[in-house]
Amino acid sequence: MVLLEFSMSPFDKGESLSKYVARSLDIIDRSGIAYRLTPMGTILEGEWGEVMKVVTDCFEAMRADCKRVSTAIRIDYREGTESRLDSKIAAIEEKLGRKLRT
Repeated sequence: MVLLEFSMSPFDKGESLSKYVARSLDIIDRSGIAYRLTPMGTILEGEWGEVMKVVTDCFEAMRADCKRVSTAIRIDYREGTESRLDSKIAAIEEKLGRKLRT
């Protein structure tokens, strides 16, 4: 199972990029894959091919009308483990003995 964190934005569209990011989030949300949106990117959870397809679909949508696209990707693979979007946070909260503001 893969946790993939990525951010993608155009370099040629000025300061406000939310309409381009929103298009990517529409693709992500419609994919059915587990995800978590953060202020600095999005984390996907699934099998390698599934998460890479979502990133590719986001890229193809963005490059349709953007001449320069910046993408940052981090990947954490762990065999056989699911629901890490929640379990990784729960493990830290358990060790601290309290809920975190996530």
